[in-house]
Amino acid sequence: MAASATHRAIDAVWRIESARLIAGLTRIVRDVAVAEDLAQDALVAALEQWPREGIPENPAAWLMATAKHRGIDALRRRVTLERKQELIARELEILQQLDQPDLAAQVDDVQDDVLRLIFMTCHPVLSREARVALTLRLLGGLSTPEIARAFLVSEGTVAQRIVRAKRTLAQAQVPFEVPSRGELADRLSAVLEVIYLVFNEGYGATAGEHWIRPALCEDALRLGRILAALMPREPEVHGLLALMELQASRLRARIGPRGEPVLLADQDRARWDHLLVQRGLTGLKRAEELSGALGPYTLQAAIAACHARARSVGETDWPRIVALYDGLAALTGSPVVELNRAVAVTMAFGPEAGLDIVDALADEPALRGYHLLPSVRGDLLVRLGRPAEAREEFERAAELCENERERELLRSRAVACGAERG
Repeated sequence: MAASATHRAIDAVWRIESARLIAGLTRIVRDVAVAEDLAQDALVAALEQWPREGIPENPAAWLMATAKHRGIDALRRRVTLERKQELIARELEILQQLDQPDLAAQVDDVQDDVLRLIFMTCHPVLSREARVALTLRLLGGLSTPEIARAFLVSEGTVAQRIVRAKRTLAQAQVPFEVPSRGELADRLSAVLEVIYLVFNEGYGATAGEHWIRPALCEDALRLGRILAALMPREPEVHGLLALMELQASRLRARIGPRGEPVLLADQDRARWDHLLVQRGLTGLKRAEELSGALGPYTLQAAIAACHARARSVGETDWPRIVALYDGLAALTGSPVVELNRAVAVTMAFGPEAGLDIVDALADEPALRGYHLLPSVRGDLLVRLGRPAEAREEFERAAELCENERERELLRSRAVACGAERG
């Protein structure tokens, strides 16, 4: 196998296996930073040896064995140098665990380790930005440059976030465990938020020259599927996965041939990924069966399902979407949800009703600087035959928007309003 093909294979193996590898090592050494260093050492060894010797029959086992051997060597050196009795006792215990063979019967332990790692990287002691960076690094297998490119920040910023996050976890002595049942709901919501933040940045990039970043959506979907397999009885886990699959089904239709945004009303629904649609609908059904009262992700998935089932915008069940948004707004109290509800109300009951909701949000502090507020208002004014006012709203939205592709779309809509007025 050519070296370049081997390197691609190593990259694929790393993306698949790195989370399990780091999780298993964290259970043993009780330090996520040390675990990642050992895993990275194993990756370097693979990059050096596999192009010469070929890819092993079981790449995951090879990486784990190599990481353990590196850990044994490092711990023995520390014992020799420091000779501290309490350290020796603990590290000899670790050495015994590192020397344990990998057995097929340990699959359940590996799954538990990954679940513990998910809750560790998304611990509330970390900032939102740190949770995202650390989760993508340890569970997504992304490099620092890849994370930096995805979120349009410098590599130095990402590196600092990751280093500080690992230091914070160590200083706070965050345990490597699944939270107790009393803590689980709050902690799980933090995990789901991180995964959905990653997905949303891929689905509609906040800045830069690309409107969507499919690779980030794929990373979020993979994390969601891992979590759903590990927590099969949690309805909101299935709700989030269903939501992401239903939204991801539209990715191919969301951009035109030059990368320009294509809004929902203008999309060619034949280009939607109907396998993802079916997976999303199945996941939504599972979430609904598990839940007495639908949570926020399941409600959003139900809204996405209304779009997925409709053959056109006109055939969409807008009154049902309004009802679902009513429930979501009552549950979250989010002004962004209320803005989305205004769009649904417009489609179901007319632009006057939608404009009343939007105007009531004009002084909402959370929407100050949010470009979609004037964008939605501009669209409603167009529908009401008020192009001059609409143009001002689209121009304002373009000024606030940081994504180049979306900014171009808003400016073109402003120009179209001017032509209509003329």
